[in-house]
Amino acid sequence: MMTDDTNLLERTIARLKDEKDAIILAHNYQLPEVQEIADLVGDSLELSRAAAQTAGNVIIFCGVDFMAETAAILSPDRPVILPAGDACCPMAQMVTAGEIKTIRERYPGAAVVCYVNTTAEVKAESDICCTSANAVRVVSFLEENQVIFVPDQNLARYVARFTLKEIIPWEGFCIVHDRFTQENVYHARRRHPNADVIVHPECRPEVIDLADGVFSTSGMISHVRASPKSEFIIGTEIGIIPRMQKLCPEKQYYPLSEHAICENMKKTTLLKVCHALETLEPRITVPVEIASRARRSIDRMLGIH
Repeated sequence: MMTDDTNLLERTIARLKDEKDAIILAHNYQLPEVQEIADLVGDSLELSRAAAQTAGNVIIFCGVDFMAETAAILSPDRPVILPAGDACCPMAQMVTAGEIKTIRERYPGAAVVCYVNTTAEVKAESDICCTSANAVRVVSFLEENQVIFVPDQNLARYVARFTLKEIIPWEGFCIVHDRFTQENVYHARRRHPNADVIVHPECRPEVIDLADGVFSTSGMISHVRASPKSEFIIGTEIGIIPRMQKLCPEKQYYPLSEHAICENMKKTTLLKVCHALETLEPRITVPVEIASRARRSIDRMLGIH
C-alpha cells in the first residue's frame, strides 16, 4: 500500500524505474518534486528530441497529453505512459484536423505550421511542427510565402515580427500566458525596478512589447544562467521558478503573476508516477496511420538545425 510519504515514494520510484528500465521525462512546469525524480527536465523541443533518442524500454512522460502523444509517435516500439491520464492542454483542443483541411482550401498555396501543442491528428494534417523555441527558424525554413500557423495566435504574431512572410494565425491561445496583461508588467516593475522582465512568446503582443526578453522555457533558464543581472520577473507558468532557484540560487525570481498556474501540469504527482511505473498505465497510443503522417511533420522539424 503506497503512502504520500515523499521519501518512500522517491525510493519506490527509483526501484521501479530500474526494474522496468524506464526513463522519466518532465516538463519545466511540473511540480518541483516531480522534476527532482526525472531523468530529464526540459521544454517541448528538448523532450521531443529525448523521446526519440534516449535509451530505456519505457517512457514515463510527466506532462500533458500532446507531449506523451509526440513521444509515442517518435518511439512507437516503447510504451509511453502519462501518469496523469486526464492532463490535457486546452490550447491543443482549440483546433481540429477537420478545421486544418478547411483552412487549406481557403489558402491552397500556404504551408501549415502546427505548434507542438496540438493533437496527433492535427500534426498529421500539417506540413511541419514547431515549438516556441524554434518557431521563427521553422517558418524561415519554409519555401512558401504564406503560412497558416495553428493554434496559438500570440506565438503566430510573435513569429510574424521576424519574417516578411504572410502569417495567417489561428485564433487559439494558452490560457495561462494569454492572461498576462500590461498592468501585470507595470506592477511587477514598480515592485522590482532592478529586475529584467522575461516572457514567453505565447504572451500577448502588448506584453511582449514591454519585456526585456522573450524566450521559450528552456531559453529562459539559459538566459538567467548567463545574464549578469541578479533579479528577474518571470512571465510564464510559475512551475519554472523552483528550477531556476535550484540552478542559480544566488539570483532572485519573481512571477509576473502569482496566478500563472497550469492546473493540468500540476496533475502529475509522485504518487501517480509511482502508480504509472507499477502498472504501466495509462498508456498513450496513436493509430498507426495518423502516427505515420504526424511523424513526418515532427521529423521535418527535428531535421532543422
